[in-house]
Amino acid sequence: MGEQAGATRTLAAFVARTQWADVPADVRHEAKRALVNYFAVALAGARDPTIEKAVGIYARFRANESASLIGRQERTDMLNAAALNAMSANVFDFDDTHVPTIIHPGAPVAAPLFALAQSAPLSGEQLLLAFVLGVEVACRIGNAVSPEHYQRGWHITSTCGVFGAAAATARAAGLNEREMVWALGNASAQTGGLVETLGTMSKSIGVGNAARNGLLAALLAQQGFSGPDAPLEGERGFLRCAASHPDLGAIAAGLGSDWALRANTYKPYPCGVVLNPVIDACLALHREARCALDAIEAVELRGHPLVRERTDRPDVRTGREAQVCAQHAVAIALARGRAGLPEFSNAAVAEPDIRAFGKRLRFADDASYSVEAAAVTLVLRTGQRMTKRIDAARGSLAAPLDDTALEAKLRDLAAFGGAGVVPELLLAQLWTLDEAPDAADVMRLAQAPRAHANT
Repeated sequence: MGEQAGATRTLAAFVARTQWADVPADVRHEAKRALVNYFAVALAGARDPTIEKAVGIYARFRANESASLIGRQERTDMLNAAALNAMSANVFDFDDTHVPTIIHPGAPVAAPLFALAQSAPLSGEQLLLAFVLGVEVACRIGNAVSPEHYQRGWHITSTCGVFGAAAATARAAGLNEREMVWALGNASAQTGGLVETLGTMSKSIGVGNAARNGLLAALLAQQGFSGPDAPLEGERGFLRCAASHPDLGAIAAGLGSDWALRANTYKPYPCGVVLNPVIDACLALHREARCALDAIEAVELRGHPLVRERTDRPDVRTGREAQVCAQHAVAIALARGRAGLPEFSNAAVAEPDIRAFGKRLRFADDASYSVEAAAVTLVLRTGQRMTKRIDAARGSLAAPLDDTALEAKLRDLAAFGGAGVVPELLLAQLWTLDEAPDAADVMRLAQAPRAHANT
């Protein structure tokens, strides 16, 4: 059957057959780094109003209390835990980012694995291997439909994340190749998520569903719930529906040698990744210019056209919307010299001087810039011009956050979340996860102590 039978079966065989020994040492370590980042951002988001509302609604349909919620005291069933923990990790837009797809693979792939680990025996090594393979599947499918898929309005983290979640949990559950194909087929029937929802609570539904539905897809396949032979590359399969001209070769090219986790990045700021170089430049200008916002007549932002397309959002009303707003990011970074979660809060957005300053921003599209680069020019009322160009944003592949920075991120975000989790214990468990006989130990360390249940 040639091309029509190739992509799905190739991925299924790879996921079912790959062993931990086949994964290079640097990729193994990157998996741990991704999980450090995952728990950091999930702890920060666990008490966000979006998650509070979701926890309350999902509790009405709880089947049991087999799984825990990161940074919270409540317990719920496996499927709901997968959804809610993925939502927490993505809600602040502070999670990992695969280049060039801009998929955030950590949340949809890690959440169902840790939910499964609390119901079925799973060692740390088994979970890490399943995580590596799930990220690989999600990002390879993303490569095959990028960039058109996102440009057409599909939220690629959600639409491709469900396949990663299905593959990861299928591997962790020990499914064979045929069942793996079924899991991918079951996942193909549950894809969804729109770019139009970014900046709103609705975005979290798509990310949560990717984790939940991927887990469900694998559990169904485990019970013989069959699917199509070619859910990805079939004539009416996901790839051809998701893009006019999908690159089917991207599914298998370099499989087993070109690992997606090597192209995974971690954000220093809680915002859309294209804003990272912009914020870097503004923070540098804040240090160098040392002037008040009133002294600045205009700001010129030069960068890849995607910067304007994704972040030209004047008059945002909420912190969530501010995460993808250049006007707010520029103003707050120049004003405060910081760009953490408090700077992307509802309170920060409501500050009159920050709102007013956004009108002074002008975009200049320049296709010669990469999405990891930007130049910001301040035009002062004195006539002086000050420019800062960033060629490789902090957190990018060219300037990655090191292990120390990721540890600091977890400590900071654990404190921000206020759940009472002990960061050092959690970090120690994550860095040695491949040696752990029970992967669920991590979740016990990430759950809020009882004393914090009502805080």
